[in-house]
Amino acid sequence: MKKFNLSKQLLCIMVVIFLLLTASIGYLLPTVLLPVYEDNIYTMLKQPLEFVSSDVRENSYNSNVAYLYISKDSELVTSVNLNKIIKLSPKQIIKKIDKLEGKFTYLGKNYYYIQENDKYIKKIALTNDTYINEIKDSIISTILPIIFFTMLIVLGLVLLWSQILIMKIENLKEKVDNLDNDNYNKKFNYYFDDELYSLSLTIDDMKATLKEQDEYKNQMYQNISHDFKTPLTVIKSYIEGIEDGIQDKDQGIKVIKEQVNKLEMKVHSLLYLNKLNYLKEKNNYKDEKTDVSRVIDSSVEKFKSVRPDVKWEVIYYDNKLDFRGTFDMWEAIIDNLLANFTRYAKKEIKITIKNGKITLYNDGPNIDPNILNNIFSPYKKGIKGQFGLGLSIVKKTIHLFGYEITVNNEKNGISFIIK
Repeated sequence: MKKFNLSKQLLCIMVVIFLLLTASIGYLLPTVLLPVYEDNIYTMLKQPLEFVSSDVRENSYNSNVAYLYISKDSELVTSVNLNKIIKLSPKQIIKKIDKLEGKFTYLGKNYYYIQENDKYIKKIALTNDTYINEIKDSIISTILPIIFFTMLIVLGLVLLWSQILIMKIENLKEKVDNLDNDNYNKKFNYYFDDELYSLSLTIDDMKATLKEQDEYKNQMYQNISHDFKTPLTVIKSYIEGIEDGIQDKDQGIKVIKEQVNKLEMKVHSLLYLNKLNYLKEKNNYKDEKTDVSRVIDSSVEKFKSVRPDVKWEVIYYDNKLDFRGTFDMWEAIIDNLLANFTRYAKKEIKITIKNGKITLYNDGPNIDPNILNNIFSPYKKGIKGQFGLGLSIVKKTIHLFGYEITVNNEKNGISFIIK
């Protein structure tokens, strides 16, 4: 691709504009104004005609106008400048004149005439197109320099503007090139709030967002590492205890299995969370509908054994309980929420479906308002300093269906609302 900077492009555009203006003024404008010029010629021919006497040879009128005088006796008299105006004999001229006013062409030149007739005499005034050519030349010689100097001034302003524009674009390019450079803080002064200034602010916002995301990812990786390291450390210590004979083998294997199951659940959650990113590209899950009551009843039965001390209450006010999404995806949502509930509920867990809205409530502690907005972020520190993937899986899955989930602190507990 040939390099062609903005300044050269603008220069070429200005040259083309100048050529187009020159062509329009030099050719189109005279052509458009030709009827006006011709009206002026006829006026110029008509006004002195009434003063022309029979002695037209001695007239002192406009030297660009010739006169012919024809008496009732067919006597033909012409002004002395007739031969300078047109190289035709008076009789040939009279043959070409068939109207009171008009024009005819001879040897590539236009000739204009006007005549007055009465029963005694005929007067004819005749001129060539010198007048029109002089007007054309006058217009071109007057307007073209004005256009030329105007275009020079406009060109200078455009080039100045283009240099400022190029500086802004180069600044934007430099900003984009340094999106990952935390030490870059070069400022550029924008004197106008234009589109490029808005783009500059957008790039600044993008850089701040990327930095925030990078910090968030680093924190998330640290939390994941910590979350996986703890069960691995426990497993390793029990294996070493069994090998050294200081740990009961059956008890050690039991603890190791528990920790392996925890690791398996964490790995499964990570894989499922990653799977949700690919599901966004497919829409088949939106076409499928699930009776959510079946999912809720199944999940409640599973988690009742985890917290038998809690009062479980499920109420369905709606007759239509079908929601968009597959059974497996709704199971992941309900299971993750109830797993969270069984950890914090004191005495009560309640689930209701009313007016197309699913409400899940537990009487556990309220959530700190400072972390309420981040509670659905993966591995963000949540209630009592806990962190994980469960609530992030819930929100991402619900968003795939086109639903929303909100969490509210109640007077005695918290509620999650899906609608």
